[in-house]
Amino acid sequence: MIGLIGLGAMGGGYVSRLMDQKIDLLCCDAMPEARDRAREMGASVAHSLADFCACETVLLSLPKAAIVASVMDELGPHLKPGTIVVDTSTSEPDTTKQLAATAERQGYVFLDGPVSGGPFGARSGTMTMVVGGDKTAFAKVRPLLEKMTGKLLHIGPSGAGHTVKIANNLLCAANLVLMSEMAQMGERAGISLSELLAGINAGSGRSGVSEVNFPKWITNEAYDSGFTMGLMRKDVGLATGLAGRLGIDLPATEAIAAIWESSREELDDSADFNEIFKLRNTSNA
Repeated sequence: MIGLIGLGAMGGGYVSRLMDQKIDLLCCDAMPEARDRAREMGASVAHSLADFCACETVLLSLPKAAIVASVMDELGPHLKPGTIVVDTSTSEPDTTKQLAATAERQGYVFLDGPVSGGPFGARSGTMTMVVGGDKTAFAKVRPLLEKMTGKLLHIGPSGAGHTVKIANNLLCAANLVLMSEMAQMGERAGISLSELLAGINAGSGRSGVSEVNFPKWITNEAYDSGFTMGLMRKDVGLATGLAGRLGIDLPATEAIAAIWESSREELDDSADFNEIFKLRNTSNA
């Protein structure tokens, strides 16, 4: 049996995907409505974290590192030896390393496997997962993770997955700001956004933002990616926090972080993160 703790936008997508794959799934979430949705999709719902003692693998999809640590404090003592926990949350590498060390002492394995691709990727099995931690455990759990992902990579030791995910999200945040500024420049020069994107996507400046975010959520004004401004602000904060703990100066990262933080005045945490385009595309009008 596979366990899943956390049934939000991403975790709920996991339920849909894993039930389609005929996986025997035991779920848990603090919110009754999330538990009800999982039950309606055919998954079993745990009464407490102690119920996960029978699971060979447990997936976590939780909001932040502090909650991951709190859940593991309660869950860990119930896990049988050899259980593999895969934390798909966007968490903090230092927390991950501590949890992996605790897991080793208690006889189970803790892997960090953060994902990208949003709720659609979670439901469709097309998301990307980068994994840090024990290679032998990764090999054992790989067949399950391949059912959930389009791209699956083992990156390195414990914490490596979360470090790479923080870097990835910071680059996405930066590229959204930069592409939005280039849209301003193109418009002032008489170049349409579609023409600008065609040229950039044929050149070396292209990115996931120019190739995916703009056509899928921005140029059509859909703004329905399922990932919010609040989540991206949190992830940008993880990047600046990690840089601080590592004792390195990243001036471009700090500048991007300042833009996302100042956008609170016009864009609520609940807005789609791609709506940063609206701010950058009007600020100099």
